[in-house]
Order: sequence, then structure tokens, then C-alpha cells
Amino acid sequence: MHQCGRCNKLPCVVEKRGLRERKKQRTRQALIEAAVRLFEDKGYDHVTVAEIADAAEVSPRTFFLHFQAKEDVLLANADVRVDLALQAIAERRAGERLAEVLVRAMDQMIANTWDSDLPSGLAALRARLAASVPALQARLLQRYLTVQAELAQALQRAFPDRLDTITASALVGAMVGAISASALTALQRGDGPDEVRDAMRQAMALVAQSVT
Repeated sequence: MHQCGRCNKLPCVVEKRGLRERKKQRTRQALIEAAVRLFEDKGYDHVTVAEIADAAEVSPRTFFLHFQAKEDVLLANADVRVDLALQAIAERRAGERLAEVLVRAMDQMIANTWDSDLPSGLAALRARLAASVPALQARLLQRYLTVQAELAQALQRAFPDRLDTITASALVGAMVGAISASALTALQRGDGPDEVRDAMRQAMALVAQSVT
């Protein structure tokens, strides 16, 4: 890492990188907000990547630096949630029980959903579109299965003497499935962010009771 030529201080380089990262995040958020508005106003199938980029005042090329395809905008925060859950599992504390680790990992995902997708309306929009857009259904299913596999593998690594691949997959599938189903039901009946979050946590607690 080189020093800043203007002030000859290393922190300037760090500051510039921080500014670039914040700008990148602002651009990403602008694309998400633009997409949500356009999907709501025009319908998902009638919105192009070029229109989303134009509404966010960036180029289509910039769009593809952030998202691979239009449907990926609706999964904008999924990777963050998965990383939080994987980190929670990897950081299992000595003596921490299986149910405690699983609940802590899922609660990280729920908290991130409440902070991002629920207040912005992204979660509700995703739920509505998933019922009618085949391309989005396929992408959601693909992502859903990938996430479950990643979490199950991490859980088995955290409890190698307790879980085999089938048991780990079953536990994660039951937990993720219950949380997703409760969130979808709450969104479909028009619940607000707090109610949706509470529904997800209730589902999490119900499944956790069966984990010994």
C-alpha cells in the first residue's frame, strides 16, 4: 500500500478506499430503490435493466457490476444474510448447544431482513412477484437450495460428532422452511415489518424446541 502523495500519510489511502466503498453502496442502494419503484409502477416483466439503470442515474454497465440479472435485484441482501449466519455458526462458543447455535444463526438472518428488506418493501414485493414470475421463481428456488446446503455444511462442521449430512440438512431445512413460510404468510396478509419479524422468530422458536 502506497502513501498519499498529497499528505504523505497512509490513512489517506484508507480514507479514499472507504469513500469508494460508501459510494459503491450508495449506487447499489439506488439501483435497488429504482428497481422496486419501477416493478411496482410498471410490473416486473415490463421493466428493463436499462430503465433501472437510468432511474438510478447510472449506466447499464454499472448495473451489471452490482447484479448479474434483473431478478438478482430482489435478492440484493441475501448474501449478507447468509454470511452472517455462517459466521454465527463458525463462531460457536465452547459448550454452546446445537439449538442455541442454530437459533443464533437464524436470528442474524432475521435481524438483517428486518433492517433491510422489510422496511424498504423489497421483501413484500419479492413475495408477490415470486407467485407470478417463472424466472424469479427459478432463481429463488436455486438460491434457496444453495443457502440450505451451505448452512447445513457449516452446521455439520460445527458439530462433527453430533450431525451427519442428512441430519444437518434436515435441521436446516426445517428451520429455514418454517421461517420462510411464516414470513410469506405474514407478508401476504399485509403485516408490517415488526409483525413479519415476530412471525419469523415465532417459527424459529417452534422448530428450536424440537432440537435437543
